[in-house]
Amino acid sequence: MDAARLKQSWSLVAAHGDQVPLYFYSTLFLAHPETRQMFPTNMAGQRDRLVNALGHIVSHVDQVDRLVGFLQDLGADHRKFAVRAEHYPAVGDALLATLRHFCGEAWTDELAADWAAAYGLVAQVMMDSAQAAEAKSPPWWVAEILGHERRTFDVAVLTVRPQYLLQFTPGQSIGVSHPAVRSWRYYSPANAPRPDGTLELHVRAAPGGAVSSRLVYGCAVGDQLHLAAPVGDRLSLWQAGSSDLLLLAGGTGWAPVKALLEQVAAEGVGRRVDLYVGARSRLEFYDSEAIDKFAASFPWLRVTYVAGADPRRPGEFMQVADQVLADGDWRSRHVYICGSDEMVSHSVAALTGAGYQPGQLHHEGFGKHWYGPAWRTATAPDDSGGVR
Repeated sequence: MDAARLKQSWSLVAAHGDQVPLYFYSTLFLAHPETRQMFPTNMAGQRDRLVNALGHIVSHVDQVDRLVGFLQDLGADHRKFAVRAEHYPAVGDALLATLRHFCGEAWTDELAADWAAAYGLVAQVMMDSAQAAEAKSPPWWVAEILGHERRTFDVAVLTVRPQYLLQFTPGQSIGVSHPAVRSWRYYSPANAPRPDGTLELHVRAAPGGAVSSRLVYGCAVGDQLHLAAPVGDRLSLWQAGSSDLLLLAGGTGWAPVKALLEQVAAEGVGRRVDLYVGARSRLEFYDSEAIDKFAASFPWLRVTYVAGADPRRPGEFMQVADQVLADGDWRSRHVYICGSDEMVSHSVAALTGAGYQPGQLHHEGFGKHWYGPAWRTATAPDDSGGVR
């Protein structure tokens, strides 16, 4: 395989923008209509994810050592879409047809052989991983909703119980889907593992979000959900050792932070922890009762609420990180940042500009990154983003 030739050809294809995924999916569904059921009814959000991911991965196949872990996780994770070994050739055929169409006269037999070999390598790693995962865990867990509380107009807190134990580490995320929706969304449980196996999920209904809207507005106690295996380790506490912590939470980004606090309380290692919880207004601190209970129960924890819009500051919007920097110097601590992409991006930029080192700032990558929900398992570093 000629890696330079692969990358050059992909740049030619990518220049055609939205036409590329449109052509790819049209080719795939016409030639292999059985694959249509694996994708959501509304393809608007899905349209560019698969083809961009395939193009990016295959055109960087010369860095396969860095990609193997990601591809293995991706292969195991895609079992939840009912992807089987026989589907990989169909996707490969559609990809090659798309590349051939948009490369035009630049398409050669040598280039076709390069792409076929690169895709074959990627597909084999993913298929092998999916097969190995079958011996360890199901494609998804069926869970029952035990509790459903609407905390604000667009935020709900759900308590769910999987039929079989779903093991995870605080800070990880699990895939969540409703049987009526062929889409998945990733959420971090708002609790450390419990003896009864139940999970607490904090969900904000996103505009146009099929899964989040169903979870907030269209679910009730007794309904069933599907849960996928946990992914990601960027928010795990092992990276901080026994250091003191600074925790920044925005909106429903409070969920993984809540799980981390439960872990700290269970460890009893004597950390000092400062928690900053942000929301757009004081009315949107949807879990303040639990936060205040933490503060009252543990002397090692100090809590600060940050309301973005406050009548006492007309015309001014306060970001969580700005309040943190105004309150003191925390550069001796490990910092965990959870919130929207915008909140995390601003926080990372502000803290980095104030002298904080990348190794002490822990956060997830952008949720809108090219490889979609599975970005949480990427092995290549991505220091640009956020969560939820």
